[in-house]
Amino acid sequence: MARTQSGSRSHSGGSDRAPRDREESELVEKLVSINRVAKVVKGGRRFGFAALVVVGDQKGRVGHGAGKAREVPEAIRKATDQARRGMIRVPMREGRTLHHDVIGHFGAGEVVLRAASQGTGIIAGGPMRAIFEALGLKDVVGKSIGTSNPHNMVKACFAALTDVSSPRAVAARRGKKVGDILGKRAETAEAKE
Repeated sequence: MARTQSGSRSHSGGSDRAPRDREESELVEKLVSINRVAKVVKGGRRFGFAALVVVGDQKGRVGHGAGKAREVPEAIRKATDQARRGMIRVPMREGRTLHHDVIGHFGAGEVVLRAASQGTGIIAGGPMRAIFEALGLKDVVGKSIGTSNPHNMVKACFAALTDVSSPRAVAARRGKKVGDILGKRAETAEAKE
């Protein structure tokens, strides 16, 4: 009897793991920065590495993580694990851009993210470009004001992305219809269709 229970448990555990493995294999990992740090000890310097990684599924989910280790691959693995644990969902308009312009702050970092028309592409540099590509945004404009520190830029960008809300969510929060929130633009768009 104990064997059948443990056998069924391992079988169900295997079926639970298969979709999760498939989901994790679909994730895109982007290495944003790697930094060599030195600790001075009695015998000289001891070197370590700090990695900053962005992970996303290119369908609206993205996360970031930082990891430190004595070797580069281990630092990247730690950062990737942290990024997978802290993923957020960002609502996107037509699966290609943001619903509205937004500003994010973290420390000395300030980023401005703007929704863009179709065909614009990703106009952003460095860390923000990695976030947008992992997120799956096709048309967006991002500008970093203030710091050029990749850690603060990434955190400011995530602060901005958490403030993005869809018209459906705003309408539900206010107890109105989506057409009431968007106004005449939604009515004209519906009339054209």
